Amino acid sequence: MILKQYYLGCLAHASYLLGDEAGATAIVVDPQRDIQQYVADAETLGLQIRHVFLTHFHADFLAGHLELRDRCGTTIHLGSRAQAEYAFVPMKDGDTLEFPGLRLQVLETPGHTIESISILVFDLRKDPTRPYAVLTGDTLFIGDVGRPDLRASLGWSASPAFAVQGRFRL
Repeated sequence: MILKQYYLGCLAHASYLLGDEAGATAIVVDPQRDIQQYVADAETLGLQIRHVFLTHFHADFLAGHLELRDRCGTTIHLGSRAQAEYAFVPMKDGDTLEFPGLRLQVLETPGHTIESISILVFDLRKDPTRPYAVLTGDTLFIGDVGRPDLRASLGWSASPAFAVQGRFRL
């Protein structure tokens, strides 16, 4: 399994290239508008970019999901509450995408935006039962949560300690 982070400091934005070497498949999560770095890295690694996830709609920058779709023929995945003017696969809580050496499992984590999702990443060769990483897409930060103002506007607790689908407690 490959997990590469790309960080754009001026926007404090992280995106990821996930790779399943056994299936020669790459997945990009929260891509920047300029997709060339993902395309070049996937090519170098012998992978084809087949899927792209947005963990949420990004109001602070233009994402490159449509460019990846147009250039690589990727399938776009969004949270199940998303509404978009383009075709996408809605991913609800618990949905998975599985490859020979990699599994992605979606957690619906509204709070930053209503359609926000987090993605559990399983490296199936290391441990198929315990996640290797979680990509939170600005929902959770180390020691903090994203956009508590949206949570409060939805009538949810303003406290940063909240349950996500009853599974986690911060």
